[in-house]
Amino acid sequence: MFNENIDLINPSNNNFLFWKKFVNIKFICFTLLLIFEVQAGPEWIVYNSFNSGLPNNTIYSIAIDKFGVKWIGTGGGLAKFDGTIWTIYKTDNSGLPNNLIFSIAIDDSGNKWIGTYLGGLAKFDGTNWVIYNTSNSGIPANSVYAVAIDKFGNKWIGTSPGGVAKFDNMNWTVYNTSNSGMPGNAVYCLGIDSLNTKWIGTNGSGLAKFDGTNWTIFTAGSSGLTNNYITSIAFDNSNTPWVATAVGGLAKYNGVNWFTYLSSNSGLPDVKLYSVCIDQYDNKWIGTVDSGLVKFDGVNWTVYKKNNSGLPKNYIISINKDNYDNKWIGTYDGGLAVFKEGGIVNVDEENIYSLPKDFKLVQNFPNPFNPSTTIQFDLPNASYVTLKIFNILGQEVATLINEKREAGQHSVPWNARGLASGVYFYRLHAHPTDAKQTNDFVQTKKLLLLR
Repeated sequence: MFNENIDLINPSNNNFLFWKKFVNIKFICFTLLLIFEVQAGPEWIVYNSFNSGLPNNTIYSIAIDKFGVKWIGTGGGLAKFDGTIWTIYKTDNSGLPNNLIFSIAIDDSGNKWIGTYLGGLAKFDGTNWVIYNTSNSGIPANSVYAVAIDKFGNKWIGTSPGGVAKFDNMNWTVYNTSNSGMPGNAVYCLGIDSLNTKWIGTNGSGLAKFDGTNWTIFTAGSSGLTNNYITSIAFDNSNTPWVATAVGGLAKYNGVNWFTYLSSNSGLPDVKLYSVCIDQYDNKWIGTVDSGLVKFDGVNWTVYKKNNSGLPKNYIISINKDNYDNKWIGTYDGGLAVFKEGGIVNVDEENIYSLPKDFKLVQNFPNPFNPSTTIQFDLPNASYVTLKIFNILGQEVATLINEKREAGQHSVPWNARGLASGVYFYRLHAHPTDAKQTNDFVQTKKLLLLR
């Protein structure tokens, strides 16, 4: 049984852990076959220490770089997987200070920032390792459970029991219960929204919101949260935070009120949650402690478990998504699962993926449409992106994106439910985060809604 009072961040505790007619034209057939193979593979692939290069079957963290390479934090070292080759980094063959990897974040320069248990924070540029610990830096504790990077490139490091630290590559600033509005010093997860506001989840002291000046604290006693053990935070396309809790279900906050999804009022199979991830279509993917993977599209709940899917274990610790919307799912003692409804985009194909060379806003499809359409755009560099819809009078009617997006091809659906027929405009504004790229990209296109 999961005990609310058990220390979530103690690794010694098992609860810590979760195809048309034949066309006789060979070239066309061959092309169609290639498309089929890339877009309609098996729905599930599982990697574990027996069938792959994974060093350990417990997956605490998954990060994906701009080339689609997966960086996987396990209970037995760090794994790099490019779709074909596995490269393992451990204490005995690299500068990694500890083999238990709790968190990974990747900055705009491609540096990996790796949070370890009792080994501090490691920075890895692909060749060199730099270790930050309490003996040689301002980091307040050597167990790093969360790492996030804000729009200015500052690293935010969640530790226990030292609170949260900000590192600007030169200076350290520590926030704890004695010098700030932090409600507790055991930090378990971090999230940074599109406004650059930090959301800090603690192990037993609730959730803190920090805008750089003001602190707002949410606890089970003072807000709509039902549990003070915060395990994961993600933000939807409207910048709404979705908060997973250890024994209090899934909560969302609209800026005024909290709403909590429990087993008693939703299709959530369990209130013991470990992770939450939101895909480009705004679907929420929720990892439970012993009830599998859950998808919530805003209306319907779908539960994937070991007995009805290819999921190797029902205990889900970590979830991430790649550019093809494949879900990468880290389990407790079951290895790493890859899943996509309708079929995984072949993982090997990701290795030949090249980044766009230019910014591009693609004409929406379908057009005309009723009521849904999809807008696609290309980013050659990581950028802060806004994508907005305007009516013929120039009035904004919807904001589809307002957040940082990595380099690559992106698409976003838009449902014009409730709007009148007519001409609308969509405008993309991309501000590159790379200091070498000084020009913003702004482009507007027309779309037609026909009822």
